[in-house]
Amino acid sequence: MTTAEVQIEPWTDADLALLRRVNTPETKKHVGGPETEEQLLVRHARYLDFVPSGLGCMYRIVLLPEGAAVDTAVGTAVGTVGYGTRTWAGETVHEMGWNVLPEHQGRGIAVAATRAAVAAARREAAHRFLHAFPSVDNPASNAVCAKAGFTLLGGTEFEFPPGRFMRSNNWRVDLRG
Repeated sequence: MTTAEVQIEPWTDADLALLRRVNTPETKKHVGGPETEEQLLVRHARYLDFVPSGLGCMYRIVLLPEGAAVDTAVGTAVGTVGYGTRTWAGETVHEMGWNVLPEHQGRGIAVAATRAAVAAARREAAHRFLHAFPSVDNPASNAVCAKAGFTLLGGTEFEFPPGRFMRSNNWRVDLRG
């Protein structure tokens, strides 16, 4: 898979359907399981507000047909990637996350999309550091971090979703480095 086959596009109101599609037991098993419809609506509203509020940016991951030019309106939405703002260790940072639909996993799509989102964050993000906190029990997401240029800082206890603590790895990218 080359990055030319994957592009990221800014989140729109129409992406609620995609958010529902990635909200499955399989894709959410490392982050507390699927969310309720009410939780999805709150998440979708937050994603829509990321850019206007200056808190981050959410994208849909689009898989382009073979031979299609990047930046065309042709392609299939296959997942989500983005970053938001949070406080971590007393500092305001960005946190990145992603989901790829199960039928498209294992093809390098998450790595390509994450690299593209990191590049966008380098241009647009307000804070210096971008973190990802995949569960230590999620080898695929930890591999995405390693392949996308994050540095492993070590293990940590991480709360996600609120009220649920998990053992995670703390990966970081210096957006100014």
